[in-house]
Amino acid sequence: MKRLEGKSAIVTGAASGIGRATALLFAQHGASVVCVDRAAEVEATAVAIRQAGGRAIALNKDVSNESDVAEFIQAAVKEFGGLDICYANAGISGGLPSMDELGIEDWHRVLNINLIGAFLTVKHASRVMVKAKRGSIICTASVAGIRSGAGGITYSASKAGVISLVQTVANQLAGTGVRINAICPGLIETGMTKPLFDRARERGNEHKIGQLNPLRRYGKPEEIAGAALFLASDDASYVHGIALPVDGGLTSSLPVVPPKM
Repeated sequence: MKRLEGKSAIVTGAASGIGRATALLFAQHGASVVCVDRAAEVEATAVAIRQAGGRAIALNKDVSNESDVAEFIQAAVKEFGGLDICYANAGISGGLPSMDELGIEDWHRVLNINLIGAFLTVKHASRVMVKAKRGSIICTASVAGIRSGAGGITYSASKAGVISLVQTVANQLAGTGVRINAICPGLIETGMTKPLFDRARERGNEHKIGQLNPLRRYGKPEEIAGAALFLASDDASYVHGIALPVDGGLTSSLPVVPPKM
């Protein structure tokens, strides 16, 4: 059964990783998809969807630029007749500098994409959805926005902001028929985390990646896409204002010494 049949969707950060996996999955379930990214590779995501028999367009846009955001929101309305789903997924890591090494330009760079970009996307998507009295908005936050130790200072602060944004907007959207939720991925193998995985593989330590969570493994983009599909679909019709960890159980506990099996 196609869970998004006849619906239109926007996915930002769709050139790779979680965004690409989600755009492909949404299309497999019947959605027409506007794929958005600053990277030229976003066109390949749209091509893959069309080659599989789906409907998609690709747009090179910057989520931190409000006119760009307004354009890709309107593109969904123009091309596909409306907007049912908007996944504000675009983000950058910001690295792991110490507090003393951080400059204000580092904060601006990360917050502009991760938090302001999410806000602008939510702002313009909700305007369209409120008029239609329906819609699902999803934002990518992170376990780093829930607890420390999962990301750098700027990244963690930006993702905590995304969680607060979602919770606050959920109440502002009360009674409109529009839902908003966040996904908080744990350690996922994407382009953003590639340096970590590359270093571990060079040292022969790949088997140690993800061992702090109870499932004792890292995640794949497709596993986050599955959560996004749930939140986008009518299966989540009573789910609103949550920050859903998809992290192998990492946030279920404080770090503990694993028991011997």
